[in-house]
Amino acid sequence: MLDVNRLRVLAAVARHGSVTAAARALRYAQPSISHHLARLEAETGSRLVQRVGRGIRLTEAGRVLAGRAEEILARLDAAEAELDALTGLTAGRVRLAAFPSALGTFVPVAAAGFAAEHPGVELRLIEAEPPDAVALLRSGEVDVAVLFDHPGVPGGDDGLRRVPLLTDRLHLVTPSDVDGDSPADHAGRRWITGCERCRAHLVRCCAEAGFTPDIAFTTDDYVAVQALVAVGLGVTVLPGLALAASRHPGVRSVALPAEHRAVFAAVHGAAPDPAATAALLERLADAAAGVS
Repeated sequence: MLDVNRLRVLAAVARHGSVTAAARALRYAQPSISHHLARLEAETGSRLVQRVGRGIRLTEAGRVLAGRAEEILARLDAAEAELDALTGLTAGRVRLAAFPSALGTFVPVAAAGFAAEHPGVELRLIEAEPPDAVALLRSGEVDVAVLFDHPGVPGGDDGLRRVPLLTDRLHLVTPSDVDGDSPADHAGRRWITGCERCRAHLVRCCAEAGFTPDIAFTTDDYVAVQALVAVGLGVTVLPGLALAASRHPGVRSVALPAEHRAVFAAVHGAAPDPAATAALLERLADAAAGVS
């Protein structure tokens, strides 16, 4: 394995034409330059310099290696500059997956704040429900995922590191002209639900109220859910974020005191996080804190 410092010495000798000039450019003592050249010759098994009078000149092998050394050192310098840019958040990319109602409320605020603070870092957003977002996170296709889970409903996100964001209250949503403030009041109606986690929670919630819901419609589109409710095709339970993102005028909502979901950001891999990931997590926490 060639030593980078010795390659730097050889390149300096080739560039400046003498040991004295190379030592001055690198701020080394002249004996140190000679020592590095001797060690490099031992490492390569090649004669790289030869004495000419009181100076030295590069051999053919020395000129070839010096040329390659310039290429290697340029690539190393570029790599260091790129890493400095990433660490300093002046370049790079960070990717975020989030579920629809988060994308419709606090995520844009977080994204705008991140973009304003770090305009050189590219931020990419992907809409994904928690199971798909977890898969993207584990495969390395995104750096951060905004997820949720319900108490008592397995989430499938074990092994991920969590950053709590907010507690999202759940609401019973019915047509505006229909009374009844608890799920049990609507045991005989048809129900509308969404993703697997939401469906599992709805079934558990209704079971605790003493009935099995007749699930007639399934959609993850909270706008469509409210439209179905508004025309009397069913009732549902929606999180506060969904109602904050878009509220249909033809529905009535009542908060369910004991029901909520935990919303959190998740990352995969050991700490510490890359600088861009850490900065995005901070912006998400700040934006979520502003959700009423």
